[in-house]
Amino acid sequence: MKKKITAKYVIGFDGEDHVIIRDGEVVYENDTILFVGHDYAGEVDEVIDAGNAVVSPGFIDLNALGDIDHDVVHLEASVGRNKNLLWSEDYYRKGYHEVMTPEEEAFKSLFAYSQLILNGVTTAMPITSVFYKRWAETYEELAAAADHAGKLGLRMYMGPSYQSGMRVVKANGEIEVLWNEAEGQAGLERAVQFVKDFDGAHNGLIRGMLAPERIETQTPENLVNTKRYSDELGCPIRLHAAQGAYEYNEMYRRHNKSPVQFLHSIGFLGQKTAIPHAHFIPGYSEATIGEGDDLALLQETGTTVIHCPLVIGRHGSALESFARYKRHGINIAIGTDTFPPDFIQNIRTASMFSRLQEGDVADSSYADIYRAATLGGARFLGRDDLGRLAPGAKADIIAIDLDGFHLGTIDDPIRSLIMSGSGRDVKLSIIAGRIVMKDRELPGVDLEEVKAKGQRYFDKMRLGYVERDYQQLGAEELFTPSFRVVKKG
Repeated sequence: MKKKITAKYVIGFDGEDHVIIRDGEVVYENDTILFVGHDYAGEVDEVIDAGNAVVSPGFIDLNALGDIDHDVVHLEASVGRNKNLLWSEDYYRKGYHEVMTPEEEAFKSLFAYSQLILNGVTTAMPITSVFYKRWAETYEELAAAADHAGKLGLRMYMGPSYQSGMRVVKANGEIEVLWNEAEGQAGLERAVQFVKDFDGAHNGLIRGMLAPERIETQTPENLVNTKRYSDELGCPIRLHAAQGAYEYNEMYRRHNKSPVQFLHSIGFLGQKTAIPHAHFIPGYSEATIGEGDDLALLQETGTTVIHCPLVIGRHGSALESFARYKRHGINIAIGTDTFPPDFIQNIRTASMFSRLQEGDVADSSYADIYRAATLGGARFLGRDDLGRLAPGAKADIIAIDLDGFHLGTIDDPIRSLIMSGSGRDVKLSIIAGRIVMKDRELPGVDLEEVKAKGQRYFDKMRLGYVERDYQQLGAEELFTPSFRVVKKG
């Protein structure tokens, strides 16, 4: 069927950049856009009037939460208390194990992916925590996740994570990585098999990618082999690196190089490699050692930086700065990496932090970061049919309501939306031509039931921290409330 969407504002694409089309139209047939502009001359089978709304390409989330967020536990823990939330060496030595059942692990992606769709994400690259895993993601839980994504209609790049080491806290409070190289090798082989089995599944919505866990828990050999498999399979890689003081200093201790410089030295950087965060580099305000031009290495190799402004900002850090990385010619994409997966909030936060660093709006505007959230992600994926509304592009389209009183008066639609809106203003989502969300409802999904199951999952996951705590403080002391709790009776 041929369908037309009309709205007060359509964010089209002129071959170079996004454009704002007043009283615009988007026409698509099956999974492909045919026309964007005014006064389509042909016949259509159905008209969807989005009304006073912004019709936009869907957001591309390259670090999308794929489980139920643990960060609310970590968010306000002090520097010292954060150690209690890692694995203890005693827990590691006695034998780590799965906290959740296979059924619970299969469920968590349904909770997370529903949230992504509700917030206007149409393409995602999921990430889940390993804090409460036996070691890393399993093939089975990713297979279940792919099934959820396919049924929901979400476009995904995915694969099970793997690692060769785990950060633990010793009895004296020191953090150390303990190694199990066999786990890392088996994890990589499992991930490669997943890509071979699932790449192209669900009519092409599911694509494979390789997801080694954070850099300090990887052996050089497993990273080199990851890059080799990426080249052989033609799939992207995402590796968390340059994201914190412990990792940064540990990589210098091991290799006398920054994380980015180490990755460059083993040939890991490149156009199919994306690094979430990548803000901890020589010259960064919190870096006490190191020299060299990491930004030049990222630019020269075509490596993508996945900026996750909200989650790092919550923990007191920031990219220094989005504008600086942009001016260096680095491809920047956006990831949410936390709950809620709200791109409007993330764009607003990224702009604020960059302006604070720069003292100027240049290269830090909402439009600059909106481009990263759409075109930047598509560029990394090698997809000129995503991240834009243009003839030939995939019909991945969202409508964001402008009628809410909380939005106030509308000036420029993007500027007003990012300043005052949120992901909850997304009222329509179409992926590959299929309506996957309308009026905040997902076909076939009981959100109240999913919410209740999600709370039970979180409560059980939270208790797992008590077992792993190196000081065995107990739940009462480990999880301190914002204020004193007064119980009934």
